[in-house]
Amino acid sequence: MAAKKSRSRFALPELDRKEGRRPARVGDSIKQEVALLLLRKIKDPRLYKVTITQVKVTPDLRRAWIYFSCLDENVEEVLAGLNSAKGFMRSHLARVMGMRYVPDLEFQHDLAGERMAEMDKIFREIAEEDDYGSQ
Repeated sequence: MAAKKSRSRFALPELDRKEGRRPARVGDSIKQEVALLLLRKIKDPRLYKVTITQVKVTPDLRRAWIYFSCLDENVEEVLAGLNSAKGFMRSHLARVMGMRYVPDLEFQHDLAGERMAEMDKIFREIAEEDDYGSQ
């Protein structure tokens, strides 16, 4: 006979729950749809040079953080453009995705590309110093 697993009546079920794959799948589809909207349907000139880098969705699928990078230095203008198009994006996602609730969209500037460029610059400087010192 198999031993029964004792269950405490004080256990919190949400602590045992593992995060499933659904938030990641929903995030990927939101990323794809928002990127297509930026390319084809949204005509705001502030959003021409915007790239969607990542989308994170909460486990309850109620909130999504959309990370973007832009080539311009005016991050505030791009953020204002994205926030002005937020309603249009949510209504499009509601039609396309067929979910009961469409997540609230929050936009954040992704600094990973800038950090990578800074690190690359530092590594190049180190390599140039090593080349200069070895000659």
